[in-house]
Amino acid sequence: MSVPHRHGGDPAVGPRGDGAPPPADPAGAVTATAPPDTERRAAEDRSSVGRLAATVERLRGEVRAAHAAAEGRALIELAKGVIVERLGCGPAQAARQLAVLAEQAGLSQLELAADIINQASRDRVSEVADDFVRRTAAEAGGPAAGADASVAVRLRTAESAALNAGDSQAVAESLLAHALAPLGACAVAIWTTGTDSSLTLRGHAGFGEDEPARWRYVPPGVATAARQALAGRRTVWLPSLGSTGIPSIGHARHPDGGRVVVPAGTGGRIHGVLEICWPRPLDPQPQAVQRQIEALAELCAHTLETPSAHPVPVRPAPSDALSELVELADGLYDPVLVLTPHLDIDGHLRDFRIRHANAHFQDPAGRPRSAVDGALLLEAYPTTAGESELFERIERVYATGEPFRARRTSLTALVDQVPLASAADISISRHGDSVLLVWRIEDESARLASLLQHAQRLGRIGGFEEDVLTGEITWNGQLYDLFGRDAGEAPVSVRALTSHAHPDDAAVIGRFLRAVLHQGRPGSANFRMLRRDGVTRHIRVIAEPTVDADRRLLAVRGAYQDISAQHWTEVALAATRDQLAVTEQESAERNRLTLQLQHAIMPPTRAPLAAPGLDVAVRYRPAETESLVGGDWYDAVVLPSKKILLCVGDIAGHGIGAATGMVVLRNALRGLAVTGAGPAQLLSWLNSVAHHLTAQVTATAVCGVFDPGTRTLRWARAGHLPPVLVRGPRATALPMLQGMLLGALAEAEYDEAEIQLEPDDTLLMYTDGLVERRDTSVHDSVTQLLTMAQAPAENLERRLDLLLTHSKSDTDDDTCLIGVRVS
Repeated sequence: MSVPHRHGGDPAVGPRGDGAPPPADPAGAVTATAPPDTERRAAEDRSSVGRLAATVERLRGEVRAAHAAAEGRALIELAKGVIVERLGCGPAQAARQLAVLAEQAGLSQLELAADIINQASRDRVSEVADDFVRRTAAEAGGPAAGADASVAVRLRTAESAALNAGDSQAVAESLLAHALAPLGACAVAIWTTGTDSSLTLRGHAGFGEDEPARWRYVPPGVATAARQALAGRRTVWLPSLGSTGIPSIGHARHPDGGRVVVPAGTGGRIHGVLEICWPRPLDPQPQAVQRQIEALAELCAHTLETPSAHPVPVRPAPSDALSELVELADGLYDPVLVLTPHLDIDGHLRDFRIRHANAHFQDPAGRPRSAVDGALLLEAYPTTAGESELFERIERVYATGEPFRARRTSLTALVDQVPLASAADISISRHGDSVLLVWRIEDESARLASLLQHAQRLGRIGGFEEDVLTGEITWNGQLYDLFGRDAGEAPVSVRALTSHAHPDDAAVIGRFLRAVLHQGRPGSANFRMLRRDGVTRHIRVIAEPTVDADRRLLAVRGAYQDISAQHWTEVALAATRDQLAVTEQESAERNRLTLQLQHAIMPPTRAPLAAPGLDVAVRYRPAETESLVGGDWYDAVVLPSKKILLCVGDIAGHGIGAATGMVVLRNALRGLAVTGAGPAQLLSWLNSVAHHLTAQVTATAVCGVFDPGTRTLRWARAGHLPPVLVRGPRATALPMLQGMLLGALAEAEYDEAEIQLEPDDTLLMYTDGLVERRDTSVHDSVTQLLTMAQAPAENLERRLDLLLTHSKSDTDDDTCLIGVRVS
């Protein structure tokens, strides 16, 4: 097999080395850029460089041709060996026979050699080649052409090159050149796996010079495309690497290229990962191509398993390694099984054989260990395939080499005591070609004892037992700490308990001892222990006697508990309860006085105001909760000028402060109104009072002055809702004048409006306690109030009562309401 190549030193090559004439000027004449001698020497130099480049290219071509010829000769020599074995002839006759058969079949000797090897081996490569040829022939409607048969040549050539390669790097280059490049692949990487699930780049081709150095080692836990195939133990097809966002080698050069990642393993054990890169997104591939890629991965697995260049893998005998593992298992104090893989005739993992069970292993069915040794795991213990996925975990550890650890896992398939099996700690690890399965069953009694010890320590409890006949006393370690004694000192008898207690508790201890020692009844007592280090502890002792058939006392068992923390907590709680009771009493008294003050100034109802041409009625509804005594206030008074002052207000906050602030503002407004000033001026002065003469009281208010002679109402507002005018069957809210709440700023100005009232008009002034709701806006609440105000009423008093009765306010706030009806 030869490859055409180009020879250097062509006489037709010009001085530039590329056969092109020298540059000419626009007129077509040759332009001289140097003296004749200089130009001649430069031409000779350029001609020398061209000849050297052509020579290098020719030598490279000859090397490639030699490699291809050597790989082809390897296949031909294998086919000759098959003919020698089948026909019983010599090598020379086999060579002549191969040449004759190739000429008769119309094939090259290389293609015929590949067919002979396929027929003789019947392995994965031959299956892939035959499947591809059959599919191609079916699609073409006739026999496969020679180009179709070249699949077998490519695969066999790649196999030959891989088996004769010295390292995985050469295997990667051969796979790309002979088998993957014809499929459109541009690069290939061969990874080996470590026992910690790390990945190491053993071979690569097509990735350039810098990229493999950055991906030489991938630590455990890094999610790459190769890691996905290793974790799932399956082939991963990624049509476009960029759409997945998974990092991998070569993604910078081909961000949208397709990837195929195949675990490379034999006999159920994964030795590495084969990763193939395409420059463009990868379309769905036919089954023949998929099987071809799997065959190449299996070929990589064999080369990774036997990295040497021997035609036949030479493995060390496993007996020494297995015997060392058996000795290790016998030296452990936990049950151990040594397992080795059991393969079928096709080399696939089907089960694990129990090579050894150490002395601590007990078969749940009662079989001797000799009956278990040598048995298959699934045949001896079928439930391992389903319970806690134990068999699958063993299989995974053997495939990847990554150990498995788990605490408190169910293991009833290998342990007879089912309740104890829930506390099994499992360890599975691979050692060479063997798997070590170790488990530890936690002793339930020891675990309970440990829990009891921790509970006693946390509860500060110490147990004791006293033999009354012999006087022997047994204490646990916690009890020595409670008594403040050293572990080497003699324990204290229950009879001598009085000498270690406070004198005031002697009677309590005496009753306890009479009940236990003389009456034979269980007893308990709380006393104060006086330790010799000066510390006083509050102790609870609980004991019960042990008697014989004649009711004679034999022993006393019991426990001491340090309840000092509980005692001081109870003391603190008692003091807190007393303090809380006093505080509640003071608060109730304060609220009662506040409510009395509020009711004295603002009675819920009052007699009608005697005003000419005007009916005035007021209502005050205190909060439903007495602890929320508010600062709502109202006032209706006839001034010296015979005009009538009408106002309502609401102090921010509750309690005594709000009530006193209400008194200050109400009385101040009454005094200021005597001056005859208008509502706007009155609110401006009242703002100064709230800001300077009170403890930063803030409030809202609406103030009106009614002139009975002209039926004119002048009014202003300070952050308050405007009054409501009921005229005939319609109720409307007066305009929202500008006015800041009282006390917010040192100086404030307020707008003032005037309205002409008519006979039978009704004016309502109110605080927000009449309309405010938690789940409704103020606008909607005012709209509901206007609807209720339009309802007909017999008189003014009845109208106010109806408004309070049907008010939907739910904020438990005070409510002030003034009604004015023009007569």
